Amino acid sequence: MPAKTLLIVDDEEAIRKQLEWAFKNDFTVFTAADAAGALAAVKARKPGLMLLDLSLTGEPWNVAGLAILEDVLLVNPHLKVIILTGHDERENALKAIERGAYDFCSKTIPIDELRLILRRAAHLYALESEMLLLKKKESDAHEFEGIVAMSKPMLDVFETVKRVAATDVSILITGESGTGKELIARAIHSRSPRRGASFVPINCGAIPENLLESELFGHERGSFTGAFETRPGKFETAGAGTIFLDEIAELTPPLQVKILRFLQDRAIERVGGRESIKLDVRIIAATNRDLATMLAAGTFREDLFYRINTVSVALPPLRERADDILLLATRFLHRYDREYSRNVRGFGESAQLALSRHAWPGNVRELENRVKRAVIMAAGKLIQPEDLDLPAPEISGGTVSDAGGGRRAPSPDAVEPASLKEARDELERRLIIAALLRSRGNVSAAAESLEVSRPTLHDLLKKHEIDPVKYRSPRGK
Repeated sequence: MPAKTLLIVDDEEAIRKQLEWAFKNDFTVFTAADAAGALAAVKARKPGLMLLDLSLTGEPWNVAGLAILEDVLLVNPHLKVIILTGHDERENALKAIERGAYDFCSKTIPIDELRLILRRAAHLYALESEMLLLKKKESDAHEFEGIVAMSKPMLDVFETVKRVAATDVSILITGESGTGKELIARAIHSRSPRRGASFVPINCGAIPENLLESELFGHERGSFTGAFETRPGKFETAGAGTIFLDEIAELTPPLQVKILRFLQDRAIERVGGRESIKLDVRIIAATNRDLATMLAAGTFREDLFYRINTVSVALPPLRERADDILLLATRFLHRYDREYSRNVRGFGESAQLALSRHAWPGNVRELENRVKRAVIMAAGKLIQPEDLDLPAPEISGGTVSDAGGGRRAPSPDAVEPASLKEARDELERRLIIAALLRSRGNVSAAAESLEVSRPTLHDLLKKHEIDPVKYRSPRGK
């Protein structure tokens, strides 16, 4: 297993052989003498641990040691790199810690002490790997056509999508901005008989009124100034597929008439054209506006409304999907952690509480943007409320604390588990906290999601000194 695989990088053969001999009974050991060999070994051998000489002979540390550190962490952000330093390299070693090294120690450290550091690093690597696997399994178990959710409102949406996708009826998706209307439209298309054809989205509110008709229906050469050639519109390029009309409430009355005519006749005319073009395309429409109010005001045609609204799919706002917040946030964290090679492990306890208590006016889009920002801004391995640009939650007159949430101290006696039992206990504690956050402190719901009985969870809460009341949202939130 990777946690028991050690890569030793040093340009002195005698030191490599000495360290290899010292740890051959504890780990599967590989060695490398330079940057190219180290990078190749990390890619091929996939070690969980690395001993790295900060100063390779003939090269300054920031060219050799730091370059190797950054390169290998790009391949595996969770690799535990222990820096070996000389007496005059402490300042540079601390810089390496800031760039993602796990720890540093002197080249003169006794082998037994170095072995202890490596064992603790191996325990942490195993713990993180297990947590990542569990989170991936949980995420995959709650994924539907690329959409992650476990809350009942969204599961109800998924069931509706399954039922209507195979039919050819027109569908109206409603919901606040940022709730994922286009994702649901794509899910409907991908589950429909039209999935082999194109899915063509168009935002009706993002294109100037004088250009939108041509964008939708195309135009003939010479039909207006600048129309130097005949060009098909979105309806034609969709072919036998699906066209997604996002923000359909922004259509002007003349364009509403043209959409209605297509739904009645299944034919269009290009701008400046006289030929009726028959099309077999499905329409899915979406809006974040209240169409009932627009109908009453006469700004949206009633006959068009009933044509596009054969089936309505209402997406709930994120504030009504409490069970999904941490699940989505974790998915976004993993995505942007890989994209920016930041080696961020997760959310601190206070950050998780802040996520669960925020109102999310921008819904999933806001959550994604805040997590993206946090991955970039995080100073430590765990994201804190300030990284998310959210206020730290207050409980019982004080702020929630995050053990181990800041940048790790380079001491071998820091917050890492000293034994595999401690690592397992820490994993158990984190999973319980995550369940309580999802259920907003509801012990019965948390027990159900953890697949344990309520009395068992109460015993675990007592064991880990966790107060479920702390995870309940304040009144009015």
